[in-house]
This record gives sequence, structure tokens and C-alpha cells, in this order.
Amino acid sequence: MTSYVENETEYSFPFEIQELLDRIMEAVMDRENCPYETTVNLLLTDNAGIREYNREYRSLDRETDVLSFPNIAFVREGDFSVVEADEADYFDPDSGELVLGDIILSVERVVTQAQEYGHSILREAAFLMAHSMFHLCGYDHMEEKQAAVMERKQEAILQQLNIVREA
Repeated sequence: MTSYVENETEYSFPFEIQELLDRIMEAVMDRENCPYETTVNLLLTDNAGIREYNREYRSLDRETDVLSFPNIAFVREGDFSVVEADEADYFDPDSGELVLGDIILSVERVVTQAQEYGHSILREAAFLMAHSMFHLCGYDHMEEKQAAVMERKQEAILQQLNIVREA
């Protein structure tokens, strides 16, 4: 398992962001029974940066907290068998790892949403990373039923890692 983190901001988290990403990646991949070693890229940006990415890639001219760019065209959520037919498209030729995709996270939104929801920056960052990891595994939340599945999975990962809301 490999993660790459690039920080376009001056912000320094009060914890090791790559270590958190690695823990979440491992938990999600185990939960989804992924048979491959995986790679994920995380870009940390500010509100202006994520707004630009949102405008460029989704034609939405507004800020958001996290963007997910899956590399795999899943037919069914969490069904990694789809990658076997097109290995050249999905696996890093140097490492042999399955490239899941990219996550772009607004550091400013992590901090403000943590304050708004009354929990730690760690909890908010972990929540958004888990959310995005499930997007990279083919899950979505466009319909109520899909959203409920994602929410249960995200919360299960956070509970497993003991990253809970403070009382």
C-alpha cells in the first residue's frame, strides 16, 4: 500500500496526515476485501484551490470539502474483479499496485467543519478521507439508499480506528 501526499498550503495538521491516510486506506481496503496492494494520491489545498478543481473537473464553480477522482470504472461497488480485464489501465507498472485514484481535500474546510460540527480536526479529516476512499471504491450517494450504505461504511471505519466524535 502506498500513499502520496502533496500539501499546497502552509497549514500543518496537529497529527501526521499521511499516517492517517494510510490507516484509513488499510481499513477500507480490508473491509472491501480488496485483493491488491493499492496506491492513493492526496492533494491538500485551500478553498480557492478546491474551487478551481471543482470548476475545472466538475463544472461547479464553488468550494467543496473533498473531491474524489476514481481511477477504476466499477460496474458494482467494491467489486475489484473489473480491473483484471484491463490491468494496464489500473496497475502502476513500476510498483504493481492498483491505482485507486486521487483525493483533493480543502484544508480550510476541514478546519471550519470540525469547528461547526464540534469535533476535532482529526475526526473531520478522517471522515472526509474515509468518504473519499469509498468513492474510489465505486460507491456514491446520489440516492438515499446509496447514501445510507456509504454512511454506515464510513462510520464503521471511524469506529474501527477509534476516531470518534468527542462528547
